[in-house]
Amino acid sequence: MINRSVPTEVLPFHRGCPIRSVRIRLPEQRGELLVRREDGADLHHLVWRLGPGWRVCSSAVLGGGIGPRDWILNAQVPGGYPRTDPDRHLAEIAAGARLTGPGAGLMTAADVTAYTTAADEGVHATATCGLGVRGWAAVPGEGTGGPPSPGTVNIVVTFPVPLSDAALVNAVATATEAKVQALLDAGLDCSGTPTDAVCVAAPAPSPDTGEAEPFAGPRSRWGARLARAVHAAVLEGALRHP
Repeated sequence: MINRSVPTEVLPFHRGCPIRSVRIRLPEQRGELLVRREDGADLHHLVWRLGPGWRVCSSAVLGGGIGPRDWILNAQVPGGYPRTDPDRHLAEIAAGARLTGPGAGLMTAADVTAYTTAADEGVHATATCGLGVRGWAAVPGEGTGGPPSPGTVNIVVTFPVPLSDAALVNAVATATEAKVQALLDAGLDCSGTPTDAVCVAAPAPSPDTGEAEPFAGPRSRWGARLARAVHAAVLEGALRHP
């Protein structure tokens, strides 16, 4: 059973803080929606305070790759993002949110408050969908080779079970397949945007047994749940996009 919801409860923020929490809890996930004042504008970001004992596989601008991560950050930035040091910018935002230890940081020009979530038997997916610049992955011509712009379709997935390294990589591929399927089901003629990013978080294997799920392809038990959750979250976000 897929559970989809977008929380609406907003509680007062702390006066005087450069980054304020509007205390919107993501369903059954360790996340919150924060707002910061930057260059005269209020910008939002989602934070997952995972704590120790988690591993993340991601294409994140900050902390990408596979390894222990204590937090995940998905930050909204203005359109036409002017900075050329997105990793440093994300580190500044993380410090303002009192995030410590290793983490993974994503960026998007999409409205982060319009995030969508879905869950399928313990696997949770959150998506922020900005689809103003979209297209197909395989197109004629070479890439620019320059620094990437902020990602526009960002997906964060949390698992309740440990995954092997191979399964973590497989989960990123499965999430991407499910994203493309959702975009097509929404009637969009594209496979995504040029700067989409994915983060997959799972508990670290037990140091005693080292046991971890070996597969996360779409026909495996956990991969199928992942695919359904990501598809539902991205489809809802894509259908909302003007």
